Amino acid sequence: MCRSIKTLRPPAIPEEATEEEIRAAALQFVRKVSGFRAPAAHNQEVFDRAVDEITEATVGLLDGLEIRGVVRTP
Repeated sequence: MCRSIKTLRPPAIPEEATEEEIRAAALQFVRKVSGFRAPAAHNQEVFDRAVDEITEATVGLLDGLEIRGVVRTP
């Protein structure tokens, strides 16, 4: 896996991940899977859509995780 994608949940980070951090991780994932750092113009739309969908899925994952021993703030 891409080493530049960091863990986005406590206790790896002290507080909840920001949308910026989540989107950066999604972008790194799409870059790794697609093999493109920046897509060609004809692939930009599908590339951006994938980043958006992975960002959304990551938010859902992080919101749904139950991390024992960590108190979540609403």
